[in-house]
Amino acid sequence: MNRRSFLKRSAGVAALASATPAIGQSESGGANSEPIRLSIMAYSFHGLLAEGKMDVFGYLESCKYRYHLSAADLWDGNKGFLLSTEPDYIKKVKDGMDERELTLAALAVDWAELWVNDPAQREKFYQNGLAHLKANVILGARFVRVDAGGERGKTEWTNEQFDYIVKRYREYAQFAGDHGFKVGAENHWGPEAHWPSMQKLYKAVNHPAFGISCHFAGWSGTAAEKDLADREVAPWVCHTHIAWNITEGPLVEKMTNLRNAGYQGYYSIEHHSAKEEYAEVDLQLAKVRAVLQSWRSGGTGEPSTRPPAARPEVQAK
Repeated sequence: MNRRSFLKRSAGVAALASATPAIGQSESGGANSEPIRLSIMAYSFHGLLAEGKMDVFGYLESCKYRYHLSAADLWDGNKGFLLSTEPDYIKKVKDGMDERELTLAALAVDWAELWVNDPAQREKFYQNGLAHLKANVILGARFVRVDAGGERGKTEWTNEQFDYIVKRYREYAQFAGDHGFKVGAENHWGPEAHWPSMQKLYKAVNHPAFGISCHFAGWSGTAAEKDLADREVAPWVCHTHIAWNITEGPLVEKMTNLRNAGYQGYYSIEHHSAKEEYAEVDLQLAKVRAVLQSWRSGGTGEPSTRPPAARPEVQAK
C-alpha cells in the first residue's frame, strides 16, 4: 500500500469511527437515564481457566471486547485468576484494566475466610486476606469480598468465632475505608448464609466501609425466607452475584429489590457450569442487560407483552 492509499484509507476509518457510536457505548448511560452497571464475575470462566484457555488478561479482553462491558469483577482463590499479590504483578493487572478502560467492580477472595477451626490455617487465611486488601489499593475494586467462615451446616457462630470474625472485619473495614473502598461478607455458606446471623454480624461490625455481597436466593431456609432476606438485606448490599437460576426465574424482582433500596453497585453475572462458558454467560448477561436497558428507558424491567406488529402485505404488481 502506497502512502496516498494509506492516508485515504485512514481518513475513511476515522470518519466512520466518528459517525458510528462505539459498541457498548450505552453502558455509560445518558443524560436522562441511569447508567448500566453490569459485570461478569471471573469465576464464571473457571472451566476455561482450569483448561488453560483463559488467564486474567484474556478475561479482561473478553469483558471489554466480547461482551462490551465497562467493568470487571475479579475472583481469586486456590488456582484463581490472580497468580500473585506481589505489587509488580498486580500493577500489570491494573495496567491491563486501564488499557481497556475497565472499572473493577469487585474482587472476590477465596481461601481467606476469617474463621477456620485450625489456628495455623486461620492465620494463613488472615494473611491472605490482608495481602489481597493491600493488592486492592493498586487494583481499585470498589468492594472486596472476604467470607466470614465458620462451619458448614451451622446457622450460628459460637461466641468465640463471632467475636474473632467481628474483630477482623472491623480491622479490614478500617483499612478499606482508609483507602477508598469497602469490604464485607457474602451469603455463601455456613452462618453467613443464615439471614438472622448475617444481620447480627452487620450490626456488630458497625463500620461505614463494611457491606454485603448478596448472592440472590443464596440464603438458607425456605423459599419465603430467602425472598424476605433478599428484600431486607438490600440497603446493606455493595455488590451482587446473579446465578443462572435467577436469570431464568425471578430476575426482575430480585434486581428491583436493590434498585428500590438505592443500590449503587454493579449487577454481576455468575455462571457455575464450567461448560460452554462463553455462550452460557452471554445468555445470562443478555437478560440482565435487558432489565437495565428497560429501566433506562423508563420501563419496569419486565419483557414486553405486546404482540408483534403485523407484517404488511406485499401488493401484487
